[in-house]
Amino acid sequence: MINLDDISIYASLDKSGMGAQIRGLPEQCRQAWDKACRFKLPSGYSDVDKVVILGMGGSAIGGDLLRGLTANLSRPLVLVHRDYDLPACVDERTLVIGASYSGNTEETISGFTQALKAGCKKLVISTGGRLTELAHENKVPVFIIEHASPPRAALGYGFLPLLAIMQSLGFTSTKAADVDGMVKALETLEASWQEDSPSEHNQAKMLAARLYGKIAIAYGAGILTDVARRWKTQINENSKQWAFFETLPELNHNAVLGYQFPADMADRLYVIFLRCQSLHPRTLIRYKITGELLDQRGIPHQYVDSHGGNDLKHVMSLVLLGDWVSYYLAMLNGIDPSPVPEIDLLKKRLAEE
Repeated sequence: MINLDDISIYASLDKSGMGAQIRGLPEQCRQAWDKACRFKLPSGYSDVDKVVILGMGGSAIGGDLLRGLTANLSRPLVLVHRDYDLPACVDERTLVIGASYSGNTEETISGFTQALKAGCKKLVISTGGRLTELAHENKVPVFIIEHASPPRAALGYGFLPLLAIMQSLGFTSTKAADVDGMVKALETLEASWQEDSPSEHNQAKMLAARLYGKIAIAYGAGILTDVARRWKTQINENSKQWAFFETLPELNHNAVLGYQFPADMADRLYVIFLRCQSLHPRTLIRYKITGELLDQRGIPHQYVDSHGGNDLKHVMSLVLLGDWVSYYLAMLNGIDPSPVPEIDLLKKRLAEE
């Protein structure tokens, strides 16, 4: 197995600089927040009771995190829509946000084109592309992403502007102190997870070693549901490895029965429980009992706790840890984490049809 403490492997394998992108996430979050706090929307945009975020892949995950963190608000209801058509609930009191890093995601363009014909409020978050052109043609506000990276590495710009918009429209209390504290916490955590931190003290390297050669399964609940999704997609895209995610308490009503067969798969799996103490007390009990069920079937697993004292820190500390784990898994798999040739091929074939 590749030695993750051999610094030379990173320059050799990480030819496109994904490690630098992950290291830069705290600062990216700060910059995205500062820019978004200066971004002005029309005053009528506060008169909404639903926010529908159109997006796919790395451009949609920011909406997922926002949905989890705002689930307790009386309004607006936040929905993330990954498809070609608008959901039927879109009306004049809906803010539809087209989120596409490239601005050329065909599903997002399709949904946004339909939104242009509806009576809803509209916003685009993108670097450019056809989505931005449509917005300019129809006098729709555009928040420009100022970060060059693969879409999945632009999470700061995919998430923090959404949080700032919720604040500026009066749906949440001021989040400036929370964001500042979150960024500082990530900077501190990063020092123990980056490449020059030795494996015996590096949680991300140790987790990657345990997931190497395994099918990774991330379990989450509540505000960590879509953090588990993020772990799954980062392991897919960066590590080029099978991964899945499940949600508690729902998985206790079905997935636990699948632990039995095929029996010879037990030692090929590795389950990560993403956990924070702000989850529902009954859910935390379910974490414990579910781990006992995995033990009975000989399925290896580990509890991974968040860092920080509020929900934003809980979420983003585990997001950053998962990004580093996926990066080190890519190194162990001997592959550059940045290229996504299968996705590129799929897009090429779709363009030909």
